[in-house]
Amino acid sequence: MNVAEWILVAILSITLFVFLVVGIVLLVKLIGLSKEVGKVVVEGQDIAKNANGIVSNVKGMTSIGGTMEMFVEKYINPKLKEKIKEDKKETKDGGK
Repeated sequence: MNVAEWILVAILSITLFVFLVVGIVLLVKLIGLSKEVGKVVVEGQDIAKNANGIVSNVKGMTSIGGTMEMFVEKYINPKLKEKIKEDKKETKDGGK
């Protein structure tokens, strides 16, 4: 081989070496970036779940149906349950 061929082979080898090193560094950085993106996605999912819970709570408190449901559960159901128990006791006592 003459000198020109040696120079071309050397330049090509150095260029390929540089691209190989740059590619390895880029690959390592992309792996680190993908781990960070995974963390962000998990945090975003947690935020979305919490937001859905908050929306349903606010919806229940501000809508007429939610307010009525809360009123029934808190005030009417205990009284109704007591009335049902009293009726059952009276039925058992009256039947004897």
